[in-house]
Parts: sequence; C-alpha cells; structure tokens
Amino acid sequence: MNPTRNQRTIAAEASVEGVGYWSGHDVRVEFRPAEADSGIVFVRHDLPGSPRIAAIVDNRTETPLRTTLRCGDARVDMVEHIMASLGGLHVDNCEVRVDRPEMPGCDGSALPFVDAILAAGFVEQNTPRARKVVRQIVRLGNVEAGDGQTWIEARPDASGETVLQYELDYGRPSPIGRQSLRLSLSPDAFRENLAGSRTFLLEHEAAALQAQGLGLQATCRDLLVFGPEGPIDNPLRFADECVRHKLLDMVGDLALAGCDLIGHFHAHRSGHRLNAELVRALLAEDESCRVWKRCA
Repeated sequence: MNPTRNQRTIAAEASVEGVGYWSGHDVRVEFRPAEADSGIVFVRHDLPGSPRIAAIVDNRTETPLRTTLRCGDARVDMVEHIMASLGGLHVDNCEVRVDRPEMPGCDGSALPFVDAILAAGFVEQNTPRARKVVRQIVRLGNVEAGDGQTWIEARPDASGETVLQYELDYGRPSPIGRQSLRLSLSPDAFRENLAGSRTFLLEHEAAALQAQGLGLQATCRDLLVFGPEGPIDNPLRFADECVRHKLLDMVGDLALAGCDLIGHFHAHRSGHRLNAELVRALLAEDESCRVWKRCA
C-alpha cells in the first residue's frame, strides 16, 4: 500500500503558448510555484483585479465537451488537460496564470504541459497530502452495466493505489470501435501511457461544430478526426489512443477533488459530467478531505 506522501510544487516557472480550439484565440499559460495547502489556482490576470479560481469541483460549471471552472464572473475553459498534467505528475500546489478564458489546445494532448512542468522540476513540501480512500462502492449513471449504458464507479482496491479503468464503445461500424484499458496511476505511468494521447472526434461531429462557428482554426493535424477508414491526415500514437485519452480526461476530472483519491475507478462511456459527479459524491461522504474555499 502506498504511504501518505508529502505535497509538492514546481521548482521554477514554466509556460506554454497556443491557440484555443473553440475560440481560435492565442493564449499563454504560466505555471508558477505555490505554497503548501494552496492547491491549484487559475489566475485570470487579463481581467481587472486578476481574479483567482480554485481548481476544485465546487467551482465546476457544466459546459458541453469540456471542463469549465467559474468563480464569480471569471471563468477558465478546457482546463482538463492542464489539470490532468498537474494531477498526473503529483503537482499539488501551483498558480496557473492565463490571459484568456480558454486554455490552448496544442496538439490535443497533455504532452506540451507535461514537458513544461517536467522541465521546471519539482520541490517536495513538508506537508502531508490529503487522501480519500474509497471504503465502499459508489456507482453513478446507469445502475446496471450494459453495452448502451453510461456509468462510473469507485470501489475499494486492495493494492492501496489509484487504479483507473475505462471501457470505450463506439460500436462495430465506427472506426473507433471498442477499446478498454486499465492501469495503476503514478507520475511515470501517466507520462508514458496517457500524456501523449490526443482529443478525438468523428468527422461528422467536427463538421457539425464548425458549422456552429466553433473550432474554425482547428485542423485534422491539431487533434484526431476519425473518418470511415480511421484518423484523417494524422497517424495514431497508440493503437488504443482514444481510450487512453478518456483516461487522461478522467485524471483531470478526478484532480478536482483537491486530494489524492485511492481506490479503483472504473468507467463505461463516462464523460466529464459523470466524472465530476463521482468526485462530488466521494467528497460528500468524507468532509475531512473536502476543500472548502470556492475562490482562492
């Protein structure tokens, strides 16, 4: 069983620049070290007063196809890949300064953020990291598993680790099909197996979004767009890259707990909303792990 670990932050400042998928606007993200127990905080320094938004599930607001955080009138969109990078690498305290509401899409993966954070290095802090150990089964979505159903559950795991499992099912006619993956989460496992997996969607889904005026600057080289024969003009990095990306998103969503979650987390066709609902359910049964500050 993994013992309680100490919190850590980054050793130096780091930055990533890119373009938001939805807005098409240039954005710069700066990662800065932060004190113990301060958590992950986004700072909109482009707005008057530089409002701060704590990266906790209480600040999550429902937005289709992405994770959005809001505090008052300030918001940050598409934070899941940044949260996955910080959570996956065990960076518990960090100030994330941004000059736009939407985070950069980069290559559709967390790799640009992971590379920047790794280059900055880490500092261990002399404060234990809070943890929530799953003691009983918590299941949300459809009560009974089935091919056409959507659910996520947390259950105790004898290993004392964070075990993630995802079952992706687009059906046999789809070029994505069915994929499944299970892994024990650690910084090394995240970096090697999940960080480089990219956002994906079907060709008709991409066309529908652009018809709404969204993602007009994004191309098939910026993320994985699946046509009938597979990815268009963009080779896969992993044969099962799509399910790996769903696990990547799960890491980012679970990081909104503000503490380490210990147990087996198993999802079937789950997305951001259901992932966040599981975090809420787990924190509701264990107030000792709950982070109360809504705005930093």
